[in-house]
Amino acid sequence: MSGAGGTTAARLLIRAGGDIPVDTPRVPAREAAKHELSKPMYHENDPNLLQRGLDRLWDWIGDLLNTASGAAPGGPLGLVVLVLVVIGLVAALWWRLGTPHRTARSADTLFFDDSPRSAAEHRAAAEAHACAHRWNEAVQERMRAIVRSLEERALLTPRPGRTADEAAAEAGRPLPAHATRLHAAAREFDDVTYGGRTADQQAYLAVRALDLDLETAKPLLTPAAQGAAE
Repeated sequence: MSGAGGTTAARLLIRAGGDIPVDTPRVPAREAAKHELSKPMYHENDPNLLQRGLDRLWDWIGDLLNTASGAAPGGPLGLVVLVLVVIGLVAALWWRLGTPHRTARSADTLFFDDSPRSAAEHRAAAEAHACAHRWNEAVQERMRAIVRSLEERALLTPRPGRTADEAAAEAGRPLPAHATRLHAAAREFDDVTYGGRTADQQAYLAVRALDLDLETAKPLLTPAAQGAAE
């Protein structure tokens, strides 16, 4: 290579014809070098696309952690404490609110299937589940028995798509003395059906006792009583 007037030229001495040297300017020489270096033989040990992507990802994470540790009080140790606090808050919220399945409810299949059964049949199914210690199913069938029994007594109007909360609210008007327990039973039904919770024997016995008490409960059908229940 030689420089003249600020221009560098690569001189390739090629014997051609009458042994006349041929000068190759800088740009063609650079293109020729790039073409030569682009051959696969020079890139056999280069990292593949995935490896390059992972390298950039780890570099980015490292830079992010370095920046965060510099900004957090106490440096890297403070960052670790901050992450643990955030994890603890998320865990506490998850435990308090339950799993997201509660919101994904289907109102039209809340209580009864395509083959309606009587209250007595739901009670029998509940007792069978309870004998097998299947408490979730026992609670569900007993709550269905309560609703079906109230419908059979004309205290509730049969209505497809009624939710447990709606049934408890409607039944609480003619039965205000049992309104609180009705809402508790509806909550238990929702917890085991949509909230991913597990019922136990005590939960089932509470719903069963409510069902038995409602059988002999006398409704208050006056407008004043209904307004007070609301």
